[in-house]
Amino acid sequence: MTPFKPTPMKVIVLASLLTGGSALAAVQPITTLPLKLDAEQRWHLPAGEYRGSFSVDQSMQIFCEPGAVIQSEGQGNAVFISAPDVRIEGCTLLDWGRDMTAMNSAIFIGPKARSAVIRNNRMKGPGFGIWVDSTHDVSLIDNDIEGDPSIRSQDRGNGIHLYAVHGAKVIGNHVRQTRDGIYIDTSNGNLLQGNTLEDLRYGVHYMYANDNQLLGNTTRRTRTGYALMQSRKLTVIGNRSEQDESYGILMNYITYSELRDNSVSDVRSGSADGGMVSGAEGKALFIYNSLFNVIEHNHFERSAVGIHLTAGSEDNRIADNAFVDNQQQVKYVATRLQEWSAEGRGNYWSDYLGWDRNNDAVGDVIYEPNDNVDRLLWLYPQVRLLMNSPSIQLLRWVQSSFPVTKSPGVKDSFPLMNLPTTPQTQRPTL
Repeated sequence: MTPFKPTPMKVIVLASLLTGGSALAAVQPITTLPLKLDAEQRWHLPAGEYRGSFSVDQSMQIFCEPGAVIQSEGQGNAVFISAPDVRIEGCTLLDWGRDMTAMNSAIFIGPKARSAVIRNNRMKGPGFGIWVDSTHDVSLIDNDIEGDPSIRSQDRGNGIHLYAVHGAKVIGNHVRQTRDGIYIDTSNGNLLQGNTLEDLRYGVHYMYANDNQLLGNTTRRTRTGYALMQSRKLTVIGNRSEQDESYGILMNYITYSELRDNSVSDVRSGSADGGMVSGAEGKALFIYNSLFNVIEHNHFERSAVGIHLTAGSEDNRIADNAFVDNQQQVKYVATRLQEWSAEGRGNYWSDYLGWDRNNDAVGDVIYEPNDNVDRLLWLYPQVRLLMNSPSIQLLRWVQSSFPVTKSPGVKDSFPLMNLPTTPQTQRPTL
């Protein structure tokens, strides 16, 4: 093998960012490692433990052989990339810094590092896993990222963090025990697909991010599976939320977006000091001030609340979904009547008691999940103490038999008699 001949490293302008506050001399060029040439700009790193923080300022491909470990000893970034067309694959990166202000990361991809490929690496440490900063067309594929569970979750870094990024492909990564699994801030036109996100605050967290695709991901045991906030034109298809806490999917100021073929099950109630957190009673889908969205062919089951709409969340198309065995199928707090059906098809409700005389698979009786008693309970939670009392039962019977006054609410004029099936989203071939 031809020995590697290092080239002079460029002056690093962002010295404090690169070093995480440590001395500049602590950052070593990646070319100081015993890299072996395989082909033009394609290098192999032999097995061994390499201590310190390293920088890459030229286009190159680095493939780690089994047993090659970069141990950063709790300081700065493990690898800082400041050149285009860099590929890092098969490496293990451990114990980088935990300074959140300096954005200490296992791999920090800087603004000039367009088209970086980070694939099949293992990372375990307290700070951010992969930070992508103001660049485009990066690919983060099949990486395993683990945080430090001995640190409070709010003091850990995110597994993958995209800031002002365009055209990223984040596919097939496994993230656990970080703060958020994947955080997307002010980043448009990106794809997140087939990632598994476990034991986190938020599995996926969107903020001011438009025209993004979220396809076929899975969250488990997070405090919110998918937190979609202040964004528009999101395509959210084929994702799963399993045993998350408080919220499976949370929509906050989301507009002109599509949620289709997602499955949310067994959302647990949020808790603190042994008690339930108010307002976090295990909602499969929570919609807050979100308008003009299409919510179709999703499956929400075995949660305290199937769907909760509030704060002007109207003018959404909600049809062909399945609400199965939720303790409360719908919680709607507003003053406008909502029709949840489209083109003669409504939703499937496991507690629907109507009939289908003409066998067209659509119920003949309108489904209305909430009544005036429900609204009374929302306004005055203490009334729940009388939930099963004869007086409350009599009040419900009087309202259903003699509906003199009726508050606006949700109705499904074409409830489905059969449970819709949810197709699987396929991972793209790369």
